[in-house]
Amino acid sequence: MEPSHQVFSVDLLKRHAARGRGVITCMAAGNDVILLGTSKGCVIRHDFGVGDSFDIDLAGGRTGEQSIHRVFVDPGGSHCIATVVGGGTSDTFYTHAKWAKPRILPKLKGLLVNTVSWNRQHITEVSTREIILGTDNGQLHEVAVDEKDKKEKYCRFLFELSELPEAFTGLQMETAATSHGTRYYVMAVTPTRLYSFTGVGSLESVFASYAERAVHFMELPGEIPNRQLHFFIKQRRATHFAWLSGAGIYHGGLYFGAQSRSPNGDENFVENKALLDYAKLGEGVLVKPSSMGVSEFHFLLLVGNKIKVVNRISEQTVEELYFDQAPDTVSRGFLGLCSDASSGLFYAYDQNSIYQVSVNDEGRDMWKVYLDLKEYAAALANCRDALQRDQVYLVQAETAFEVKDFLRAASFYAKISFVLSFEEITLKFISIGEQDALRTFLLRKLDNFSKDDKCQITMISTWATELYLDKINRLLLEDNVSSGGESSEYQSIIMEFCAFLSDCKDVLDEATTMKLLESYGRVDELVFFANLKEQHEIVVHHYIQLGEAKKALCVLQKPNVPTELQYKFAPDLISLDAYETVESWMTTKDLNPRKLIPAMMRYTSEPHAKNETHEVIKYLEYCVHRLQNEDPGVHNLLLSLYAKQGDESSLLWFLQCKFGKGQTDGPEFFYDPKYALRLCLKEKRMRACVHIYSMMSMHEEAVALALQVDPELAMAEADKVEDDEDLRKKLWLMVAKHVIEQEKGTKRENIRKAVAFLKETDGLLKIEDILPFFPDFALIDDFKEAICSSLEDYNEQIEKLKQEMSDATQSADNIRKDISALAQRYAVIKRDEECGVCGKKILNVADTYRLGRGYASMGSMAPFYVFPCGHSFHANCLIAHVTKCSSESQAEYILDLQKQLMLLTNEPRREINGHATQEEPIPRAITPEDKIQSQLEDAIASECPFCGDLMIREISLPFIRPEETDEIESWEIKPQKVGSQRSVTLMI
Repeated sequence: MEPSHQVFSVDLLKRHAARGRGVITCMAAGNDVILLGTSKGCVIRHDFGVGDSFDIDLAGGRTGEQSIHRVFVDPGGSHCIATVVGGGTSDTFYTHAKWAKPRILPKLKGLLVNTVSWNRQHITEVSTREIILGTDNGQLHEVAVDEKDKKEKYCRFLFELSELPEAFTGLQMETAATSHGTRYYVMAVTPTRLYSFTGVGSLESVFASYAERAVHFMELPGEIPNRQLHFFIKQRRATHFAWLSGAGIYHGGLYFGAQSRSPNGDENFVENKALLDYAKLGEGVLVKPSSMGVSEFHFLLLVGNKIKVVNRISEQTVEELYFDQAPDTVSRGFLGLCSDASSGLFYAYDQNSIYQVSVNDEGRDMWKVYLDLKEYAAALANCRDALQRDQVYLVQAETAFEVKDFLRAASFYAKISFVLSFEEITLKFISIGEQDALRTFLLRKLDNFSKDDKCQITMISTWATELYLDKINRLLLEDNVSSGGESSEYQSIIMEFCAFLSDCKDVLDEATTMKLLESYGRVDELVFFANLKEQHEIVVHHYIQLGEAKKALCVLQKPNVPTELQYKFAPDLISLDAYETVESWMTTKDLNPRKLIPAMMRYTSEPHAKNETHEVIKYLEYCVHRLQNEDPGVHNLLLSLYAKQGDESSLLWFLQCKFGKGQTDGPEFFYDPKYALRLCLKEKRMRACVHIYSMMSMHEEAVALALQVDPELAMAEADKVEDDEDLRKKLWLMVAKHVIEQEKGTKRENIRKAVAFLKETDGLLKIEDILPFFPDFALIDDFKEAICSSLEDYNEQIEKLKQEMSDATQSADNIRKDISALAQRYAVIKRDEECGVCGKKILNVADTYRLGRGYASMGSMAPFYVFPCGHSFHANCLIAHVTKCSSESQAEYILDLQKQLMLLTNEPRREINGHATQEEPIPRAITPEDKIQSQLEDAIASECPFCGDLMIREISLPFIRPEETDEIESWEIKPQKVGSQRSVTLMI
């Protein structure tokens, strides 16, 4: 592999890292912190995050040679545990990143700790929480240390191997929260076995439960220098593990919280287990790794002086990494590998140097690995772009195509966007005649298009439509369909086709699709598609052809159907099912009955059973009474249907209804009375004709026609005239003449009936009115009683008129007396009486108050008015005051009269027949000047301005008018100058 494309790379991190403290014996890393154990009992801490480095001496105060056996650091780089051996004993120390001096764990004295497992989910910088330590004698201990306590909180014994006592060489732990508490998952390895422990509660209770149940383990015997157990951590959770055993690398996935139960009730959290044989490393001879690291997709195996990178999925060696060693350390070889889960780095070390192994996007080619293994789902999950996904889909499609699974191949081909063109794929299916697979490919391809690819979507949808129709026709031609039944496949493809039309109704070209459906004779599907496209006219027409009036009406009742279709199909629908059609009309809003008249007239003109026409009448009655329709055409049609019925009562009731009653300046009926009269005459509905004549105020014709039907009806019609006494008398004379002429009894009996008829007229007719209707030879004795009664009535009327004349004469005398009394009326005015407006005396001489000859001459005094209430006013003052307080129009009227009066006053007076003398006064005729003077006095002096309505209306006016600026300023409060203010001393 070219260096630029390598996933892993090795760089020298530090040479002579032991810094004179002996040689490196062990190493651990976490969160960019490296801890080195040396052969002289010293732990060297390198913190690359802060650039700090210092030594921790664990051999101080101890005799003999002291060496660091193992060193461990938590994933956060804060907590450190180290084991020191020497002098035939061992001690375990704990130190914190902030401590200057380590603390020994006394309860572990004499125990050689080989491995440590940290609680990654709960550990913090200040507390380790629970830690599991595995010892060389096959024991597990639980320890917890808090940084502030400077010592361990507790140290408990957990478990000991009794069946096969072996040293624990690797240990890992995971936790998961459940509804019953914390569940622990622990894996531990010895030279030959891998043990698994799980349970809910505390670690102590979990391991205590194994006293009563068997421990699960996997045994893989074999010799290997170092047995190691590694978890790969991703987002603080282990996803898979690897055990470096003597037989090979045993690895698998870890699934916490969704595990299956084993028959004995334990949780099995390991899946997809596999064993990588060392023979696959390709070394020629069987060489086992001395150490191992685990990444997301690879194993890093330390073999001699190089690292073999093996893909965990394909188990193939993909890279080999070599170190730049110093010449003096080549022969000694490397001691081991360690990993930093937090930073994703690996480290290799020998006795003097540290090397860093970096990872550069190790998952970039994993899609190829999974693809080669035919794990297509995993390959797609690891694809980085559409081109890589196309490669996966292509392999899947070609694999399915080779095994003749064409429908599946079509689904995968439809997902390809770049590596194969649309034309190439379709030709593959066309060349082998796989129409179903081609249709499947087109349908899946439609799902992958974006909304902007409108042209392609329409073309492919149309092609798929034709393929569906071809498939349906081919099924119809098969024997099992044509022989009398429809196969389940046929029904299924029909349903699928309808679903396709529903999904693609917005992208299919309407005209093209309908032509296709029509050309294949698929009427049901054509109607279905037309319904989807809201081509309701086609749907309704189809149902009418089938005679399905109810279905057609259901379509027309949809809210988005144009109302015009109701009118267009009304004739056909009412002919098919009059009842359902009328019911539909009555439930449809905003329907104009006038536009339904042609359909109703066509329906009523056709021969029907006697009980069918009433459906149209029912709808018209609904329009007239419920909807209060005022259209004359609707009323005329209903009237014509009533006229054609055998019973005349409905017609008479309709004519007597006043549908426009309550409307202002509106008619009481909306039908055409002339048309109604012609129709009733044609249908010989005489009572209806009488009513119409009467309604048209043609009372003579109404009475004449009523006399032919029923004399009682004629009397009722004659009595309807109330405002024309002469006409009413004429009508009653017509009735009387008819009654007298129609009597067939004896002469004396006829006269008695005629006299009885006179009483029914309430005195309107007298005996002398009907005498001309009797024959000339009738004897006067037969009318004696009636004539005497008539003469008595006349005498009573004469006496009543005399009394009324006497009363009128008396009233005239009284009126003349009142007029004479009014002419002598006067008012007494005091000499110092003042005008109510100007405040000046009424009787003073003032030329300015003169108005002209229109007023009575009073010498040198100005004209004035005196009211019964006692108020007096100069004429000019009264005019000014009334004009000011009246409305604008009334003021203009008064001023106009005053102007006219002034103009007439200035004209020279003409003397009639010379000049008048005192001895012979000549009465003067009423002149225009007198008329205008009278109008002016009516306008200003009809009532006292201080006591009448004018004063009452002034209550709503303000005391000071806006134009009275002087008055307003007089009330304004102005501040005085400071200098002008005077101070007054108050004596208390």
